[in-house]
Amino acid sequence: MRAIEISKPGGPEVLQLADRPVPNPAHDQVVIKVAYAGVNRPDALQRAGLYNPPEGASDLPGLEAAGEVVACGAGVSTVTVGDQVCALLPGGGYAEYVATSAAHCLPVPQGLTLQQAACLPETFFTVWSNVFMRGGLQAGERFLVHGGSSGIGTTAIQLAKAFGARVFTTAGSDAKCAACVDLGAEVAINYREADFVEKMQATGGADLILDMVGGPYIQRNIKALADDGRLVQIAFLQGMKAELNLVQLMTRRLTITGSTLRPQSDLAKARIADQLRQHVWPLLHAGKIAPVMDQEFTLADAAAAHARMESSAHIGKIVLKVA
Repeated sequence: MRAIEISKPGGPEVLQLADRPVPNPAHDQVVIKVAYAGVNRPDALQRAGLYNPPEGASDLPGLEAAGEVVACGAGVSTVTVGDQVCALLPGGGYAEYVATSAAHCLPVPQGLTLQQAACLPETFFTVWSNVFMRGGLQAGERFLVHGGSSGIGTTAIQLAKAFGARVFTTAGSDAKCAACVDLGAEVAINYREADFVEKMQATGGADLILDMVGGPYIQRNIKALADDGRLVQIAFLQGMKAELNLVQLMTRRLTITGSTLRPQSDLAKARIADQLRQHVWPLLHAGKIAPVMDQEFTLADAAAAHARMESSAHIGKIVLKVA
């Protein structure tokens, strides 16, 4: 099969087309003939040598895909050969075939194409587990998500709005802010022109913040939180370290938590999939929410897809057309 390898740690140019054996399904796994694969920030971190795959995972990049199930391992009963699915992957999505746990597969929602479905798993698993399961977002609460025009951001805005939260977001241009408002954000703050801390304090503070910036944003996020507020960290694009005033946490009863998705156990991911199937897939079936698409590239043009993502010019999701 054709696949995209990381020839060595580096920039987008190190992504090279190669031939690899078609994987076989292990116990409780399926093999998917990939139609489209989603492109995500962790793929770029892995390419740069900063994010190693978990033990036993494919060394190929790619954490989500959509396509047709072509083989099932022993113990699989939830999907069958011929099913069209989208799936969270431990790796290996940048290829014509990929193996993953059957419990991490979800049906392609009614009315969505395979291209759109390939944009769902990584962002929806991440947002649901961090905003709702870990962050405990409730209807009526003020929710701030940074990077509102990213794949994570566009997903978080729609889900939070659908479940009755008041949504605030930051983005880096007026055009991106307008796109966020169109998706359901009550206020979109151009962080190049305004201080999100002041904006949030004027509302009474955020009950929950989802952040992937880290570094200098940590202190600012704490200032932007309401008393009893929660900060959920899912990445640290501007640094993994920050100085923290513990008095603020204690006197204002703040909670700081965070997670990464890829290293979690198969069981933990299966539990997230079950919640998505129950609470979120009906919204997708009904057309009440949908992935926001940015641009499509061929598998051979994976380097250009990474360059597009790292330019931060995109709004929504980038995909690779594999088949």
